[in-house]
Amino acid sequence: MSIIEPKIELVDRTTRSIRYLEHGWPTELCRWHAHEEYELHLIVATRGKAFVGDYIGDFEAGDLFLTGPNLPHNWVTDKVWTEPLEMRDMLVQFSHESFEKLAEGFPEFNEVRNMLTLAQSGIQFQGFNPTFARGHFESIRNNEGPERILAFIRFLVRLNEHAEKKVLSVSKLVQAGGGSKHARIGEAVDYIVSNFKEEMSVAQAAEKARMTQATFSRNFQAVTGHKFVEFVNSVRIGQACGMLYATDDPISKISLQAGFQNLANFNRHFLKVKGMTPSEYRETARKDLAPTLEHSS
Repeated sequence: MSIIEPKIELVDRTTRSIRYLEHGWPTELCRWHAHEEYELHLIVATRGKAFVGDYIGDFEAGDLFLTGPNLPHNWVTDKVWTEPLEMRDMLVQFSHESFEKLAEGFPEFNEVRNMLTLAQSGIQFQGFNPTFARGHFESIRNNEGPERILAFIRFLVRLNEHAEKKVLSVSKLVQAGGGSKHARIGEAVDYIVSNFKEEMSVAQAAEKARMTQATFSRNFQAVTGHKFVEFVNSVRIGQACGMLYATDDPISKISLQAGFQNLANFNRHFLKVKGMTPSEYRETARKDLAPTLEHSS
């Protein structure tokens, strides 16, 4: 998985103006990719890390996102989830052109434009009732023709009315086409994500990107929005979070498994990223873990 250079996905809209999909985990559909369409995305089960543009954050069952055109995205379930799932995601893709034509014919839809503008950087609809969200997705899935379009528009209007919209990405990392610099930084990021447990240096990552250390450090921060060490630590902390709420392993062991050789260093970075200690995170996360597991079964 590269969180920099996305796979460009082409969506066939010759017979349908919107596309409904659902899939389980693991699947080849879960990859770092981008497409010209907006995407409404509901996480049905599991927890993990959300990658949207330059945003890296936690997701859990019930979370609802909207990504804009050519905005790279992926949702990576934590490795502590080892059993395959029949359904993890429900999603709808639709084009900017289709919405513009709708707003042209019906000016009342212009008020939705602001939400779609925010979606250029990705939106998470915080506090949106997951049961209602799933009901809307099921209505879109279960209808055909004009009724499917009406179900979709009804959902879009409800989302626009929802007050708590969290904008995720500071900037879009990659437009379609990317570029060789982005691709080489992407190779380095793949290396980090795949080998987060190992000791790694800027020199190693720069070698993967075939750049000098100075050029790599400058380009890495420009492309990802993160300094190299900050990014490595954020990936490691993300993996540690999954182990904290899903295992009974001692924090000292989790620290090592996440790639931190020093427990005090782990605790310091964890507090900086999460605003709480690892033990506090474990206690807090487990308060709502049981309903999540029940929902995903």
